[in-house]
Amino acid sequence: MGKSTFGTNFTVTTWGESHGKALGAVIDGCPAGLPLTEEDIQKYLDRRKPGQSRYTTARKEGDLAEILSGVFEGKTTGTPISIMVRNTDQRSRDYGNIAVSYRPGHADYTFDQKYGFRDYRGGGRSSGRETIGRTAAGAIACKILEELGIRFCTYTRSIGPVSIQEFHPEEISCNPFYMPDREASEKAGIYLEECMKQQDSAGGVIECRITGVPAGLGDPVFGKLDALLAQAVMSVGAVKAVEIGDGTSVASMKGSTDNDGFYSENGTISKRTNHAGGIMGGISDGSEIILRAYVKPTPSISQPQDTVTSSGENISLEIHGRHDPVIVPRAVVVVEAMCALTITDALFANMSARMDLIREFYRK
Repeated sequence: MGKSTFGTNFTVTTWGESHGKALGAVIDGCPAGLPLTEEDIQKYLDRRKPGQSRYTTARKEGDLAEILSGVFEGKTTGTPISIMVRNTDQRSRDYGNIAVSYRPGHADYTFDQKYGFRDYRGGGRSSGRETIGRTAAGAIACKILEELGIRFCTYTRSIGPVSIQEFHPEEISCNPFYMPDREASEKAGIYLEECMKQQDSAGGVIECRITGVPAGLGDPVFGKLDALLAQAVMSVGAVKAVEIGDGTSVASMKGSTDNDGFYSENGTISKRTNHAGGIMGGISDGSEIILRAYVKPTPSISQPQDTVTSSGENISLEIHGRHDPVIVPRAVVVVEAMCALTITDALFANMSARMDLIREFYRK
């Protein structure tokens, strides 16, 4: 199996399966001298771990990060950083009824067609638990970006038909849905309760806002920053669409509205609006980057669903076990992590974009 590595200069390779002994990531290209502890990584893992509310899977995992290499006396050494998280609450028996059948909405059928084999214990590499490695690596990327004044604000914009109407950043960590609107969070809870009664699930939208990104990141053709961000976020299994800035609404706008006008003040060039979402021509323009990820409903539901066995027999399947009625809240930090990895990689690539900056660096 290929393509388990992300990035060019700052790379991340994730490994492990949902019901194996452990999962983790190897991060290469991290500069030496970055202060880093397991607690720094744990803060991010705690945001995605299960069992935090009645709206997440009951699987009880501590998801404790262990740094195996690349850190000495509290600082990175410049060598590969290996991080491991042990699985402690696997129940493979919960998946016994799908050993020979394909779950609707999952990767069972396509995985089987590609490899002629699949790990049916929760999906193996296709499981949402694979995002543990991404999240751990993203914590390191965020630590690097913090040193450069780059900050993230990532939250749930909507769950099902319930969208935020107000924006209070301090409210994001105060409710189980990571919504910056308390009233919307309460309505989302009511909507999910109804979904759960019907043995159904819900999807939603995650929004990520990134401030402090300098102008000039990304390339004008195949390495566009918005394309790289979209690829990174779309690689998260449950994400089905990504928008930058005004996104799909630009199709119904006029150029006079969509264009962001410029102005200069005290020698600084800025934009009057930000319809482009901080990226123009595939290159960051120095304003806030705005990205939205559209997340599908959890495919594992207890309602009877039509499917087939691997031998082609038509059957009705009811999926049992411990599953999230909504993936969105736990995916918030995963989207943030993938954006952080992309921005970090783009920053490192940009260091060699201009000869004058290379001369300035090496003449110090």
